[in-house]
Amino acid sequence: MSDTLTKVSELLRDLFDEYEGPITPSLTAKKVPQWDSLGHVQLMVLIEQAFGIRFSADQIGKFRDLGELITAIDMKRGENV
Repeated sequence: MSDTLTKVSELLRDLFDEYEGPITPSLTAKKVPQWDSLGHVQLMVLIEQAFGIRFSADQIGKFRDLGELITAIDMKRGENV
């Protein structure tokens, strides 16, 4: 598991504490009962703070799964993806 996925997994588990399923790049909001629109905003704020990055509202709305989000985080941080 990449360092980014590990850190995002920790944030996800903290925010959506009732979710006990697997956290993989293919994870989508539909698979996490607590992950509604408010939860999505909260998660994105936590991610931006944790990684010291910013996403536009347009970018945030286009992520289809956790894998795309992880790739975007790595790209913003200048890491090879």
